[in-house]
Amino acid sequence: MKSLYVGNLAHDTTVADLRAVFSPFGKLVSVRIASDRGGRPKGFAFIEMADAAAAAAATESLKGTQLNGRTMDIVESEPPGKRRSNWSRGRAGGRRR
Repeated sequence: MKSLYVGNLAHDTTVADLRAVFSPFGKLVSVRIASDRGGRPKGFAFIEMADAAAAAAATESLKGTQLNGRTMDIVESEPPGKRRSNWSRGRAGGRRR
């Protein structure tokens, strides 16, 4: 299974829109559009595809194409356990003394 981050989406983009665009490349496991606490879309989504080769083909073919008037930005997403936060790199911010 491979997860993709799809950014720069129009706020009126729906799960059905994303399914229609990505499903020709392979089986979709899930499509989630990120939203804020008020339920408004944030302009990005995560798509899980069953096959890594299909995800790579979708990324290669769809990167830079338009959906609902916006150019999609598509990259492979890392699983939550593998992401590195700023804390691990010593750039947490905070007060300077």
